[in-house]
Amino acid sequence: MGVAIRVIPCLDVDQGRVVKGVNFEGLRDAGDPVELGAQYNEAGADELTFLDVTASTADRETTFDVVQKTAETVFIPLTVGGGVRSVDDIDKLLRTGADKVSINTAAINNPQLINDIAERFGSQVLVLSVDAKRTENTPSGYEITTHGGKTSTGIDALEWVAEAEKRGVGEILLNSIDADGTKTGFDIPMIQAVRSVTKLPLIASGGAGAPEHFPPAIEAGANAVLAASIFHFGEVSIAEVKDAIRDAGYDVR
Repeated sequence: MGVAIRVIPCLDVDQGRVVKGVNFEGLRDAGDPVELGAQYNEAGADELTFLDVTASTADRETTFDVVQKTAETVFIPLTVGGGVRSVDDIDKLLRTGADKVSINTAAINNPQLINDIAERFGSQVLVLSVDAKRTENTPSGYEITTHGGKTSTGIDALEWVAEAEKRGVGEILLNSIDADGTKTGFDIPMIQAVRSVTKLPLIASGGAGAPEHFPPAIEAGANAVLAASIFHFGEVSIAEVKDAIRDAGYDVR
């Protein structure tokens, strides 16, 4: 049986409130992050991911405050991302109560940052957030985007994952921009493609709409599954997802 599969709710936070959209657009309010975090902790979530989706310098302090309050209410690992630009940012988030920190844009702008973070804090604290979408412009057919999928980088997603693993990232959070918020199921071909180039733990994100969508993502190579809106709006419970994964023959916590 290998390591138990993790089920991770994601809180996309904008100015201190949880929001959710489709393909990263049309955000609607989904509640207070501290309250939702506490609910998910009770409901059996294995971890919690907290992404500041509109991180800007002005909102930074709000984020530290909300992270601290969330960390005080939940007793499961907390990953925080969004606007993390430096080793100092990571240091501050870890002191505020984050267990892991997720980076995306800053690592693309300066890949050496991955090495610096891994050397200082260890690979286990560092999650690489990969916002990938289909393209005809890269060898693999997948490219890295930033700014919630709006900005194309021209970087091949599979090459980037392989490089990041060599530089010391501890985990990959793979978010399919094509599937995000569609609720039609995870992006299976993309998960398989990324799995083929890395041995790192892989979190699949984007597209979950029903309990039966989760096992195929694991079959495709994901070690953890992440969802947001279906949990926030009470459409699917964490228990239902865990039952579906268990019924498919996988270990869950």
